[in-house]
Amino acid sequence: MSQEPFASNSPTYDQLLEELKGIRRPGLPDLRRTDRPALRAAAVAGGFCDGSDDAPAGIEALLREAVRRLGERDLLGQAAAHTFGLLPDRRGAPAHDRRKMAAAVYGVTPERFRKQQEPQVIQQLAEAVLTILREPPPFPGKPGATEQSTGPGAGPQNSGGPSPTGQSTMARSGRAGQEPPLRVDSVPVDARSTFTLHVSPIELLRDIEVLVSSENVYLEMSKTFRPTVSGALRLASAVRDPAGEIVDDVLARELAGWLHAHGRPGLPIRPGTVVPTAPGALAARGVRRIYHAAVATPRDDTYEVRPESIARAVSACFALARAERDRYEPALSSICFPLLGAGRGGLAPAVSATWLRWAIRDELARDSRWRVHLVVRSREIAEAVGAL
Repeated sequence: MSQEPFASNSPTYDQLLEELKGIRRPGLPDLRRTDRPALRAAAVAGGFCDGSDDAPAGIEALLREAVRRLGERDLLGQAAAHTFGLLPDRRGAPAHDRRKMAAAVYGVTPERFRKQQEPQVIQQLAEAVLTILREPPPFPGKPGATEQSTGPGAGPQNSGGPSPTGQSTMARSGRAGQEPPLRVDSVPVDARSTFTLHVSPIELLRDIEVLVSSENVYLEMSKTFRPTVSGALRLASAVRDPAGEIVDDVLARELAGWLHAHGRPGLPIRPGTVVPTAPGALAARGVRRIYHAAVATPRDDTYEVRPESIARAVSACFALARAERDRYEPALSSICFPLLGAGRGGLAPAVSATWLRWAIRDELARDSRWRVHLVVRSREIAEAVGAL
């Protein structure tokens, strides 16, 4: 493959979009056979390669970083990773298999994904690449300068030379890993009450007695590999044997038992209904109860969440917590809400946050003894809902 000389100018959005569309079907192995000048220029400008023989590896590293920016637990990030084969053991998967897996992230058919979600996924990936290029290099010097590792893991494989995959280990400190969880105390609910904001995966929270999960009206929890609150709590609460295999899917088992006991297996329950379960393995983190708020109603290949269902669910959570409070020693005193309905439910985070805040304020006016927490998955969402 002959390569044209590298131009120092950064590529445009349209150029990146066109080349991303072009590599969707052939996949990453095609990067060695066909030059992609816009993506190559972006990889060089971002410090992922020097633009010569390492361009394919540099472009792949750039796309992985862009997926991380979209959110590795977010629907967009997950779908982008599947679409371009950026997940382990999926790099060489056929295009139709990659599209099928990406469609499963959204819970839609491959054809519906192709027409509706896939264009947005590719567009947002191009935007994420441009975001990376707008940032200054982490260290001065020409693009592609390497950094010697001085940490505990320093060694031949990360000393600035080629990695085992042929990709140079570029100076990407501050970009390679997710930012650590953030906690903001005393965010005002109103003039008298506050809550604590966490920018963190919900399953990493500790010593909050009640965690609230967002569910559909059939109380069918997300699969454990899905980037949702429901899937994350289901995975984290599962009991495992010494080999790491799940031996008790605690939350799903108890929800199924509740449905049978109430004569509702396979039937929907009223939006806003809340069902409690034990915390399973999350008890080790100080969690005592998981409250499952049924707010999402399936509609064809998507979900509908009415904002008033959020208000009903919040009220039901507090009512249930009051009823259970004195069964524990010490008594229950803290409860944490995610942005109900703001994931696959389709509500804008700001809409979910507005209704949550209103409902929480109403409950705290009745009983101010509760310590209330709100958890979101990124600082961008926290800023979007006006919490930071």
